[in-house]
Amino acid sequence: MTQESENKLIKRRIEKLEELKKAGIDPYFNGFEPDSFAKDLHESYDNKSKDELEGLGIPVKVAGRVMAYRSFGKAGFLKLKDFTGYIQVYTEKKSLSEDDFKLYKKLDIGDIIGVEGTLFKTKTGELTVKANKIVMLTKSLRPLPEKWHGLKDKELRYRQRYLDLIVNDETKETVIKRAKIISAIRKFMLNNRFIEVETPMLHKLVTGAAARPFKTHLNALDMDLYLRIAPELYLKRLVVGGLERVFEINRNFRNEGMDLKHNPEFTMMEFYIAYKDYNFLMEFTEELFEYVLKEIGIQNNKIEFEGKEIDFSRPWRRVEFFEGLREIGKVDEKILNDKKEALKYALELEKRVNETMPHEKILAEIFDALVEPKLINPTFVVGYPVAISPLAKRNRQNPEITDRFELYIAGMEIANAFSELNDPFDQKERFLKQLEERKKGDEEATMYDADYIRALEYGLPPTAGEGIGIDRLVMLLTSNSSIRDVILFPLMKDKDLD
Repeated sequence: MTQESENKLIKRRIEKLEELKKAGIDPYFNGFEPDSFAKDLHESYDNKSKDELEGLGIPVKVAGRVMAYRSFGKAGFLKLKDFTGYIQVYTEKKSLSEDDFKLYKKLDIGDIIGVEGTLFKTKTGELTVKANKIVMLTKSLRPLPEKWHGLKDKELRYRQRYLDLIVNDETKETVIKRAKIISAIRKFMLNNRFIEVETPMLHKLVTGAAARPFKTHLNALDMDLYLRIAPELYLKRLVVGGLERVFEINRNFRNEGMDLKHNPEFTMMEFYIAYKDYNFLMEFTEELFEYVLKEIGIQNNKIEFEGKEIDFSRPWRRVEFFEGLREIGKVDEKILNDKKEALKYALELEKRVNETMPHEKILAEIFDALVEPKLINPTFVVGYPVAISPLAKRNRQNPEITDRFELYIAGMEIANAFSELNDPFDQKERFLKQLEERKKGDEEATMYDADYIRALEYGLPPTAGEGIGIDRLVMLLTSNSSIRDVILFPLMKDKDLD
């Protein structure tokens, strides 16, 4: 549709709006309450025969958006869409008042109306409401996009999600499935005696993850603050305080790149459990995913994603960090042992690295490029170096690595977890090392949190903690390749409105 033709349609709809007002009809009426929803009607009456329905004479009141309109002079059909689905409406002149029939003739696709009538079935067997009253509830002034346009123009879908939801039922199903996934996660956590909490979004310090923050300013206290990159240190303070099983499902903000897997604002669940370690968390994570899959109707533990079958059957594969670089990434031993060689190789891979970075962080960038994309079935990567795990406990057998894992599925990092560092002296030393990295220009390095050290000095029990990316999990379980498809209003560049 050209802009000129769309403007003509908008002009004609505004004229209809004025005609309704002159006829004494409120085009934005608020006083009609439906007593039935489309899906419920189909579930209750689709199995009834035509004769049964006519004998019952069931009265209903439905409301929704007009999605199809077929007129045959003195009769016609409408297709209404409410939040549960579609219901057909049959209109004929002899069953409506003169004013209601005139209103019906002025309807446009996109208008929101209320209908009173009785249920019956057409000759083709479709459940239908035979209208005896029509009420205009909201006049739509803009024409809906053609279905093909709404499906294919992704920028339009993201910028005008309301249109996407009207036109594309797949988008609505993703929204509903996301809600079910989060509900299942919450139910699983509560069943395991976790307490759901909320911690601050505005932080004085950048802590809890390696990421660039968004910065803001609090006028009341003349104080610079950061939007949180992770709730980790606040949640562990709660464990110190005796809340030994806590979780939070909420937003994090990271001022970094945007692509199919990254959005500056994203949803995570973080949880912490006392007297457990990262080995427990691997089994717990398998149980959590198994529970969620069943709750959303996936019974065989298998899904399709980007043309590949992903099998969630337990137990999941476990791979050592350095083993993954050697065996999966085919990284030469000299790169693993020589920082200069690693830096050279990472630059060849077009990774954003520099000589001020620790050797282990450069290797992590190489891992992301060469190993991560090959981890399709659920895989726990373990044995991360201390230098890139500032909050994780050292491994007792090898103090150069930590008791940490990252979970990868379909080539994406889905979760990060570890046995929490609860030695205040070790934690202070690592904070100071991070501070040195920050002074060298690493904007992702963690800041020094003196109050957190003080909390550890009161005593953090042995604790295991994990963060799970909700958006990426929803991508997997709804077969969406872009994070923007599972976030209702993803951030977009400014664009002038017509």
